[in-house]
Amino acid sequence: MILPLQNWSHLRLYSCRKMLAFYFACFATALPSATLSGQLQTAELVLVGGNIYTVDASRPYAEAIAVDAGRIVAVGSDQAIAAYVGSETQVIDLKGKFAMPGFIEGHAHFMGLGESKMMLNLHQAKTWNEIVLQVENATRTTPPGEWIIGRGWHQSKWDHVPSPNVDGYPTNFEMNLATPDHPVLLTHASGHMSFANEYAMRLAGVDTDTANPKGGEIVKDENGKPIGIFRETAQALIQKIKTRTDSQRPPAEKQAYSQRAAELASVECLRKGITSFQDAGSSLATVRTLRQLADQGKLGVRLWVMIRDDNERLRGQLANFKMIGYADQFLTCRALKRSIDGALGAHGAWLLAPYQDLPTSSGLNTASIKSVTETAKLGIKNDFQVCVHAIGDRANREVLDIYEKMFRDFPSQFPRRWRIEHAQHLHPDDIPRFGKLGVIASMQGIHCTSDAIFVPQRLGMRRSEQGAYVWKSLIESGAIVTNGTDAPVEDVDPIASFYASVTRRLTDKVTFFPEQVLTREQAIRSYTIDNAYAAFEENIKGSLVPGKLADIVVLNNDLIQCDAEEIKNTRVEMTIIDGRIAFQAKTPTKNPK
Repeated sequence: MILPLQNWSHLRLYSCRKMLAFYFACFATALPSATLSGQLQTAELVLVGGNIYTVDASRPYAEAIAVDAGRIVAVGSDQAIAAYVGSETQVIDLKGKFAMPGFIEGHAHFMGLGESKMMLNLHQAKTWNEIVLQVENATRTTPPGEWIIGRGWHQSKWDHVPSPNVDGYPTNFEMNLATPDHPVLLTHASGHMSFANEYAMRLAGVDTDTANPKGGEIVKDENGKPIGIFRETAQALIQKIKTRTDSQRPPAEKQAYSQRAAELASVECLRKGITSFQDAGSSLATVRTLRQLADQGKLGVRLWVMIRDDNERLRGQLANFKMIGYADQFLTCRALKRSIDGALGAHGAWLLAPYQDLPTSSGLNTASIKSVTETAKLGIKNDFQVCVHAIGDRANREVLDIYEKMFRDFPSQFPRRWRIEHAQHLHPDDIPRFGKLGVIASMQGIHCTSDAIFVPQRLGMRRSEQGAYVWKSLIESGAIVTNGTDAPVEDVDPIASFYASVTRRLTDKVTFFPEQVLTREQAIRSYTIDNAYAAFEENIKGSLVPGKLADIVVLNNDLIQCDAEEIKNTRVEMTIIDGRIAFQAKTPTKNPK
C-alpha cells in the first residue's frame, strides 16, 4: 500500500534530529555502535536479514542497516547492527530480500506523469481505429465544447498503416466524423508531435494558408490541406488554445489539478521504488507550484528540477529560483533545460544526413544555436547546470560544440557537469567528446528497446550500429551515463529500463546490437550513484553509507544475480524514503529459490 498524501508531510519534520544523526553517522566509522557520550545509540528503524547491495565500493554488500531521523547511521552485519536496536526501534526482517538505494529517475516529467493519469491512455492501441473509438467513447461523458485530450499514440507501433495517411501518419477525417462537437488534442508518445481534429484546428485558426513555424511542421496532404499532424514547435499552435482555456478556470480548480497531478505522480513513483526524480523541464510558474507543494509537505518523492522557460524571463527571475535541498531535501532547482531538436519517432531528430525512410528531411532544429548559447551563458552567470535535449547526431554535435566553446571561454576549476539529455544517436567521432569534456550522457535504457523496431528504418543499419544508444562505448570513453524513462513517454518503471540496459532484448528475443549492453553493476550505478552525481547529489544519496539519506528500495529479486529474464518479474516490496515506509506491497512476494 502507499501512504495517503496527508501522511507524507511528516517526512520533513525531523531537520534537527537529522543533523544530529548525520554527525553521529560520520563518527560511526570509528565507533559504529556508540554515541559521543559512550551510550549506545538506538535507531528508529533497523533492517536485518537482507541481501543489501550498497553501491559502495568499500562495502558492496551488507545484511543490515540502521536508520535514525531520516539518515543512515550504520551499515553492516546483523550482529553489528543489533547494537542499534532499542525498545522503540522498528525492526524489519527482510528475509533475504534484495535491498539497494532507492531508484533515482534520471530524466522524466513529473507533472506530465501525473497529468497523464488524468487523460486518455493511447499507448496500448494497435491501430488508428482503436484510438478513434477511444475518443468517440469519451465524447459520451464530456460536455460539448470541452477538450478531449490523450497521449501515447505511435504510428510505427500500429499493426498496419492507417488509410488515408500522409507519410504513414493518419489524417483527421475519421476523427472529425466521430467528434464534431469537441476539440481533440492527442499527443504522440514521444511528446514531439500532436494530432488535432478539425474542431481544434478551427479554434486555433489553422488552415491551408497557415505557414510552418520555425522548428516545426504542419503536415499537409497533396492539396495543401492540414491533416491534423503537428510536428515539434508547430504543436504550440493548438496547445496555446488549450492552455488559454485552462487559464480561465478558477484558481482553486487549477490548484487542485496541480496538487492531484503531483499526488498521482508521487504514488506511481513510490510503488515502483523511485525515491528521487529528476524533472526534465518545468516552467518558472510550475516551479512556483512545486515550491508551494514542498512547503505544504505534498511532494511524495524528492525532486531535482530543470527550469525550461524563455531566456528573457530567465534573465529577470532566475536568481530567485535557485534552491538546493529545499524543504528538507525534497526540492532542488539548479539546472536549465533546452531542446535543440525533436524525436526520431516523429522524424524530428536533427541528423547529419537525411532519414533513410524520409529522404527529403534531416529532421528539425527546434531552437537556434544562438538561443541555446544564450541559455548556456545564463547558466554560467547564475551557476546553474545546463541540460540540452539532443537526439539526432547533428543535434548532439551542435550541443557539444556549444559546451566546448563555453568551457573554453568561461573556464572553471570545478566540473560543471553539464548534460545532454537523451544523446541517443551519435556520430562515432563525437562519442569520445563526452568523456573529454565531462559532459554527462543522460540516457534512457527503455528508449532503446522501445524504439528499436523503427530505428533501422529511420537511420539504416550502419548508422544504427555505430551510434544508436551506445551506452557501453560512452562509458568506455570515460563518460558518465545515467538512466531513466522519460515518463510519460515511457512507463516510469525502472525495472523495465534496467532490463533493457542489461539485455537490449526485444519482444521477439532479438538483441539490438548486444555489444552495447551494460553489466548489472553498471546499470544499477546508472540508476543510483551516477544519477546522484549528475545532480551534484552524490554526497547525500545514491549509495547506502552512513550519513546519507535513508532512501531504500526492497525487491523480490536480486538484480545482480537473478536470471536475465527473471528481471522482468521483479516486484517492489517496499519503498523507504527519509527513513519512513512510503510504500509496502500488500502481499509480499516469496523469495525466489
